[in-house]
Amino acid sequence: MKVITVCGSYKYKNEMQEITEKMALKGNCMLTPIELTKHNKEAYTKEECLTLGKMHKDKIKLSDAILVVNVDGYIGDSTKSEIEYAKSLNKEILYYTDLIK
Repeated sequence: MKVITVCGSYKYKNEMQEITEKMALKGNCMLTPIELTKHNKEAYTKEECLTLGKMHKDKIKLSDAILVVNVDGYIGDSTKSEIEYAKSLNKEILYYTDLIK
């Protein structure tokens, strides 16, 4: 079993949920981003955004690997930062586009 944190743009929420389920059914412990109830980032305070970002980085730190949901090859700036953080911790990097083939 691996502990894997899911990373990627929430505009691909459906794909994130789909791959998370598939990976969990293979015996992995999947850590996912918090699903935000407010639809736009500006509805959160700066402190709330910082807290959520720190918590996601803590999930990466706890993980064996991250799973980057890179639909159509898209990787945004936030996800790029998460990939670099995972690399700095020598975490395995998995990509959605490689797993769905």
